[in-house]
Amino acid sequence: MSLLRPGPPPDAELLIEAGAHYLRPPIMSDFKVWCLLRSDSRAFLTPWEPLWPSDDLSKSGFRRRLRRYARDRKEGRSLTFLLFNARNDGLLGGLTLSNIRRGVSQSATLGYWMGERHAGKGHMSAAVAMILPFCFDVLNLHRIEAACIPTNTPSIRLLEKAGFNREGYARNYLLINGTWQDHLLLSCLAEDYAARPDAVSPLVEGILKDFL
Repeated sequence: MSLLRPGPPPDAELLIEAGAHYLRPPIMSDFKVWCLLRSDSRAFLTPWEPLWPSDDLSKSGFRRRLRRYARDRKEGRSLTFLLFNARNDGLLGGLTLSNIRRGVSQSATLGYWMGERHAGKGHMSAAVAMILPFCFDVLNLHRIEAACIPTNTPSIRLLEKAGFNREGYARNYLLINGTWQDHLLLSCLAEDYAARPDAVSPLVEGILKDFL
């Protein structure tokens, strides 16, 4: 944990931190570094993401994102985070918990992206290791789901290393890069993660009134 870095900006409200990484919701002042990282990584990310809107990297487009994130959070439907290097506050990528369901489900869907120059260095593995105990111990969820295009071997390997298990195969599951794509379905249950000897306990600061 970085002791010299100030706490989360007031409008971010939430900080999840462990070791050399931290997660927090995006804010407007993140636009320039977010835009640069996404722009530099566009060819790298395109095969695995929905088509980008024509104004996706514009300031107005980013502002619309923030409004949507705030609305979804207020309604208890999703939480979106940016991933940072705690040593230099550099932006590495992003992670989202979407489709949060309560009642008898108590589940959510995990999605993430990584800047190309930071990929393959263990950063997203660290982020997933941070978000799972947050999901189970703070949000009190029971099941976290994820879906991968079958050819995305690095992502499948990352999830399985984090404790996700393969559950099925969904045909034409998501519209990715303009084409309906089959996906491998994986999940991690609270009891799966609790049994792991390497489970981490991240530091969580901030409020979650819309989710607890």
